[in-house]
Amino acid sequence: MKNIWIIAKKDLSSFFSSPVFYSLTSVFLILNGFIFFNILNYFSLQSFQVQQRPGSSFGLNLNEMVIEPSFHNMAVILLLIIPLVTMRSFAEEKKSKTFALLLSSPIHLKEIIIGKFLSCMIVIGLMVLLSAYSTGYLIVVGDPEIGPILTGYLGIFLITGCYVSMGLFASSLTDNQIIAAVISFGLALFMWIIGWGAQAGGSGLSQLLEYLSLITHLEHFLKGLINSSDLIYYLSFITFGLFLTHRVLESSRWR
Repeated sequence: MKNIWIIAKKDLSSFFSSPVFYSLTSVFLILNGFIFFNILNYFSLQSFQVQQRPGSSFGLNLNEMVIEPSFHNMAVILLLIIPLVTMRSFAEEKKSKTFALLLSSPIHLKEIIIGKFLSCMIVIGLMVLLSAYSTGYLIVVGDPEIGPILTGYLGIFLITGCYVSMGLFASSLTDNQIIAAVISFGLALFMWIIGWGAQAGGSGLSQLLEYLSLITHLEHFLKGLINSSDLIYYLSFITFGLFLTHRVLESSRWR
């Protein structure tokens, strides 16, 4: 655990000492905030229209109309942002010729990978934490259900882990950060939209494609549900991504 934290601390120091973290965080907060306040504004207009109709039985749900769409949009923004965070993980080490030194250190390869995974998760976690003012504001001025908010953040955390694991795998394939970011984005986007093919496939294929889709499992968390199958899917996805990263880096050691 000590070696993992050494690697994570080194990467975190690199993140926070460069303008990359602050630029990406600013972009994330601006996009997320803009979308959130537009969704909230639409909800306010709908609420006002309902109040103008006395006797109307139509009720508006804050969780369904504001919080769920906000989490959905956050997941999309993170899909764009995370490849820019993970692209430097191994690609920069390779380009600067420090990767060979890292491999020759007494730290195990799996500890290096987990350390870099942890550092990326901490960086993204700080971004999400800074954006939590939106849900905090709704809790103060509204009366949303807390359960779906907590499970929604859990779902965001897990899908972030999937993005990061794909990003590390992409970064391990090349010494070019731009190429790593493009591959990472392509993989994440493909796993996001793979469920769309369920409409054209047979029953068995449709179920498989829908199960493989990242967004399918996020839906349950946004509804306040925690299913063991969703947890197993996300954790297995993360583990598989880190395993592929390990295999790529291990093979490059002997080249």
